[in-house]
Amino acid sequence: MTTLESGQTAKINKPTARFMLAHPAHLIAQGFGSGLSPIMPGTSGTLFAWLSFSVLNTRWPELFTPAVWAWIIVLGFAIGVWACAVTGKHMGVADHGSMVWDEIIAFWLVLLFIMPAGFSTQCWAFFWFRAFDMVKPPPIGYFDRHLKGGFGVMWDDILAALYTLLLFALWRVI
Repeated sequence: MTTLESGQTAKINKPTARFMLAHPAHLIAQGFGSGLSPIMPGTSGTLFAWLSFSVLNTRWPELFTPAVWAWIIVLGFAIGVWACAVTGKHMGVADHGSMVWDEIIAFWLVLLFIMPAGFSTQCWAFFWFRAFDMVKPPPIGYFDRHLKGGFGVMWDDILAALYTLLLFALWRVI
């Protein structure tokens, strides 16, 4: 974090590992480093979510039950509101691209509801979640523009997850 003479925080365009490790909120908000990817950090964060969910479920299925995942997601959302607010303030950018905790929590939500699903279904979930997160169809775009702070960062991705789950629910009905 760079402080200007006026006491304001300078805008950080390209965060480093040093910045990420300087505060626990940065480490969380930047997805344990996945958000530091030089290309498509949101996609990298979503891939981290997918990999971590798969590894934890494969390695410790008796521990990571659907109920435990639900609590992890709820607590992760609350922690994300704090972590993204702090990191955004320290970066001087409310929703910097390197902050990917929102993608991680939202994609875990998608995976929680589609599992057990085969690899192909997981790929489609990944595709649609990223599409909704990037395109931001209404009302996602509205909330992205009007809700600020940590809650705003987290909320638009939850909506993208809900759109993805709605699409999968419609697909199963049809």
